[in-house]
Formats: sequence, structure tokens, C-alpha cells
Amino acid sequence: MVLCVTAQTKLRYMPFGDSITEITCWRSLLYKQLQSANYTNVDFVGSSTQATAECSGNDYDRDSEGHTGYQAVNIVAQNQLVGWLQQNPADLITMHLGTNDIFNGQSTQSIITALGKLVDQMRASNPNMRIIGTQIVPYPAADTGIQALNQAIPAWAASKNSTASPIWVVDQHTGMTSADYRDGVHPNAAGDKKMEAVWYSAVVQAIESIQNAQMEKRGIEFVA
Repeated sequence: MVLCVTAQTKLRYMPFGDSITEITCWRSLLYKQLQSANYTNVDFVGSSTQATAECSGNDYDRDSEGHTGYQAVNIVAQNQLVGWLQQNPADLITMHLGTNDIFNGQSTQSIITALGKLVDQMRASNPNMRIIGTQIVPYPAADTGIQALNQAIPAWAASKNSTASPIWVVDQHTGMTSADYRDGVHPNAAGDKKMEAVWYSAVVQAIESIQNAQMEKRGIEFVA
């Protein structure tokens, strides 16, 4: 019995966040790892094409929605994600936000509320959006706020999870040390490798989830 499956359709992935998404190199590493694992149908999307000199080569899909200095609360207040998703629709989003909010004195609850609204906006754009949130990387200058936010993330994600649009939570905090930063905020090459490894396993799970749903929708044709 032969299983006939149509070619993989393009899957749109949006890396979404602040400077830890925009001006770091984990996106380059993630793209290359996905390519080498034969996930060649993954198209990174977003309005930013920022690349950094520290990345080893720029031969990767640089599209993202990483924005240096941006706060989750302000992205919500200005409806910026709504416009970004209209311009660059996505099937899968990774979201690393909160560092700038904490630095600017936002409370844990205000950040959690903003993250929830961002999830709502993602699902308004695509009811089947796969979403990967994270416990964010350390920021020693605001450790108390970082710890409080990270403690709140799992319960928040569970409360927003759904069958149609699942949320995964990864831990980008554990294992990151001062040796993994180039300036106390942004990861260096070692930190980028750690971040990419954490993202990769969840991104693959989300990709497989999307592809399985697509196959179920199309139906699988068996030919004897």
C-alpha cells in the first residue's frame, strides 16, 4: 500500500519581539537548522529585515517582526500587531516580549494583560494560529520583574490555550548566564545558540501540528 501525500505547502512563521528578536543571531541559526532538517517550506515573515554584523553570514530569511525598544503594552495600545499581521499573515508566531516593559516600570499584570490581547489579535488574524510564548531571558538590572513575569507566564498560557490555536511555552531563562551576553541584554554567539536550541524543538512541534491539521483537512489518499 502506497501513501500519497501532496507536496508541503508554505508555512508562514513570524518571529515577534523586541531587540532580542531583531538584532540577535538566533533567527539565523534557527533558519539554517530548519533547512537542514528539511523544513524547507517554512517562510519567515515580517516587516523587518534587520541583520547584525555578528551573525556568521546573512544567507538566511531575515524577515521578522522584531522591534528594538518596543513594549508589549505599547504594541497593544497602538494596534501595531494588527497592521503587521495584515501586511504579513502568519501561521506560527514565536513571541519574546516583556524586557522593555519591565525596564520602563510596567507591572507584571499589565504585561500579562497585554500578552493576552496580542494573542487575541493573532487569533483574529488566523483562528488556527500556533503560538509559542516564552519565559524571557535574564536581565540582571531588572531581575525581580523578570522573575515575576516568568512565574506568571505558564498559568497565563494555560488560560489562553485552545485546541484550534494551541500555545506552547518555552523557557529561555534557565541556562542563560552572564557569559552568554555581549552587552548585558543581548545574547552573544553562545547565547544565540542556546536560544535557538530552545526555540527549535517547540517550532518543530508547531510545524508538525500545522502539517497534521492540513493533512486531516485534505484527507489522505491511499493507493493500493
